[in-house]
Amino acid sequence: MKELIWLVPLLPLAGFLIVSLGKSYLSKNLSGIIASTMVLGSFLLALGIFFDISGSKEKSFTVNLFEWIATGDFKVNIAFLIDPLSAIMLLIITGVGFLIHLYSMGYMHDDEGYAKFFSYLNLFVFFMLLLVLGDNYLLMFAGWEGVGLASYLLIGFWFKNSSYNDAAKKAFIVNRIGDLGFILGIFLIYITFGSIQYSNVFSEALNLKESEPAIVAATLLLFIGAMGKSAQIPLYTWLPDAMAGPTPVSALIHAATMVTAGVYMIARSNILYSLSPETLQFVAIIGGVTAVFAASIGIFQNDIKKVLAYSTVSQLGYMFLALGVGAFTGGVFHLMTHAFFKALLFLGAGSVIHAMSGEQDIRKMGGLRKKIPVTFITFLIGTIAISGIPPFSGFFSKDEILAHAYEVSPFFWVLGVLGSMMTTFYMFRLLFVTFFGSFRGTEEQKHHLHESPKTMTIPLIVLAVLATIAGFAGIPDIMVHDGHWLESFLHPVFKGSEAFTHGHKMSHSMEWILMGATVLITVLMLLFAYTKFVKNNNVPAGDEKKQGFLPNLLANKYYVDELYNAIITKPLNALSGFTYKFMELKGVDFIVNGTGNAIVWISGVARRVQSGNTGFYIFAMVVSIIVILVINLFNK
Repeated sequence: MKELIWLVPLLPLAGFLIVSLGKSYLSKNLSGIIASTMVLGSFLLALGIFFDISGSKEKSFTVNLFEWIATGDFKVNIAFLIDPLSAIMLLIITGVGFLIHLYSMGYMHDDEGYAKFFSYLNLFVFFMLLLVLGDNYLLMFAGWEGVGLASYLLIGFWFKNSSYNDAAKKAFIVNRIGDLGFILGIFLIYITFGSIQYSNVFSEALNLKESEPAIVAATLLLFIGAMGKSAQIPLYTWLPDAMAGPTPVSALIHAATMVTAGVYMIARSNILYSLSPETLQFVAIIGGVTAVFAASIGIFQNDIKKVLAYSTVSQLGYMFLALGVGAFTGGVFHLMTHAFFKALLFLGAGSVIHAMSGEQDIRKMGGLRKKIPVTFITFLIGTIAISGIPPFSGFFSKDEILAHAYEVSPFFWVLGVLGSMMTTFYMFRLLFVTFFGSFRGTEEQKHHLHESPKTMTIPLIVLAVLATIAGFAGIPDIMVHDGHWLESFLHPVFKGSEAFTHGHKMSHSMEWILMGATVLITVLMLLFAYTKFVKNNNVPAGDEKKQGFLPNLLANKYYVDELYNAIITKPLNALSGFTYKFMELKGVDFIVNGTGNAIVWISGVARRVQSGNTGFYIFAMVVSIIVILVINLFNK
């Protein structure tokens, strides 16, 4: 099956070409069917590759397709790496991707850009597969930039709305900042190791000592790229604005796949990061602070998609916290469970918006659980999973992260628990305000309330099942000995970094205490949210200023966008205006236009000499002869 690996990214690329070039000839339904079938085909192939890897003693294969770049000593091939990490990522991208394609067939059915939307989705899946399959950093970077382009097209899909275009541009520009760090990191890796192929780089790295300056610098630069793509402080502001795109876009790009690219990149580079404990500590601090920071903002958001957006930023912080404390398996585990429950929550939000005729403000909803029961039940499962309530998937992956965080530093554990507390509160706040109480929308909205079609509810049900059972892939040893299947499966990828793991192992009793404390805190936050929003029927106020300084601060997202606008955007605009007026207009334009005007003036003067008058030409000849004779006379 591994010989067919090239078909996995090729099928979505073919779908993109067929649908985009044939959109004028294909029917709307056929466009959606073709695009979805291509991703389904990739999923089936990925499933076959996964079983090949699982049943084989050899856990890593490289399939060389053709030479890409060859100049001097620098050679790069188009080659795909198949190992447990890429196999897991393939299943997530193609599996969740197919469910979102299927969901989109119902959600986008009445949109005039239906075929174009599916072509963009296929293009995105192709680049994401390229990113995770490449066996070298340059091929990863090609996919990295490709998903940035595809996300720009999808976020600004409804381009007639200027604010949506602004959101797309913001995502594109902020990601360019991170991408600069990423490519500089690749340059430094090549200078240090003489190669950018994973196998060469990692084998050479094992011969180096910890904290080598080149390794520290390279890993920091790579992490800057991850901060941009995976929306970590300070490069996170693009992701909440990216909710301007259609809801399936939010589920595919900003929950399950693209934003996890940074997590994948660091997990793939685990040996380099293990050799740089300084960078790992920095990653853990940024991840932990981001988890708490974004979660606090989510508490006072009233747009259903904005709540989930800040939740995504917070959950990504958890993943980086895991990577930073050396829990690479835990980071990938949470990446997997998050893909299921966050895609479920975003698609559930889309179903709510669909039922509410486009309304996204949860203050104008309420009482929807009886009107859209499938959406409610699946959204409830997603909420329980993300809150970390056993035995749902989020409990197992969060517990593993928190356990490893405590082993390295109780400070990191406290950050994780704070983020978990706030996550439980704002997610159940979202659930209770949206689905409980009395309906607060208009009569027209109430009249049109209905459950979504099966093309939308079936993906919700499948994702709800996955969000329920996925955690059993990583049962901790204190519950079941050798129950952590994912750790065993990923061991060949992370075994090289195990010798560099820092931290102390805690006792089983301590692990039970921490687990119990986390679950207890989670349940208390759930009860607090229930009392506030169901028992007391408290609806979020429309004006946070009346609630006090802190609610206002959180509702306005700590004014970070305003701060960036004041210290970065406005000075750059002022500098641009200055250079335009004085350097462009009075400098460059003056020289260019002045040269043109001088040529026009000279040609105007010279044109008068060419009068066509024979007498004038004879006179000019005589004068010229006299001048020549005089010059020759004086030269003697």
